[in-house]
Amino acid sequence: MRYLVALVIAGVVTFMLFLGMQALITGGEGAMTDPVKGNVLDFVRLKKEETVQKKERKPQKPPTPKEPPPPMESPQMQSSDATANANNFDFAANVDADVNLAGGLALETSDGEYLPIVKVAPVYPRRALSRGIEGYVIVEFIVTKQGTVRDPQVIKAEPESLFDRAAMDAALKFKYKPRVVNGDAVEVAGVQNKISFQISG
Repeated sequence: MRYLVALVIAGVVTFMLFLGMQALITGGEGAMTDPVKGNVLDFVRLKKEETVQKKERKPQKPPTPKEPPPPMESPQMQSSDATANANNFDFAANVDADVNLAGGLALETSDGEYLPIVKVAPVYPRRALSRGIEGYVIVEFIVTKQGTVRDPQVIKAEPESLFDRAAMDAALKFKYKPRVVNGDAVEVAGVQNKISFQISG
């Protein structure tokens, strides 16, 4: 009995909904065809006339040239005195002018001669530094076509053998501008350097 009553009520409600929808559809057809009421205003924004002003640019004066940099000093000394600094000592390793046994002084102004570019200060031997021993070593070597040092040999040392290894290790780090003959780089043999070991302070 309950199901029958619910079914009847559902049928009535569904029928009423269909009637309402039909009424809304028929009423809306007339609304779509009615003319639009009221006035419509169109706004048009006008741009003001723009005047272009040309600015005349005057050419700027070029800056005054700076003075040329001072010439570089040659050769450069690179210090590798880590042992001396660790012991609070100051030492000087003086490297005298290069001497070529066959061609005289290498620091002549003639074109094409080899020239020292970088000379590295040697490491002061710890044993000599702790004893306060000073001295010098004359090293002879070959300047290659690439400007490096090859085959260093000790010619004279004072005292003997104490500073030899430090002097030869430093000489191997020297850099040169190679000698040029007829447009080609050539090796130079018999180049000598005197390296002095001195403690100061």
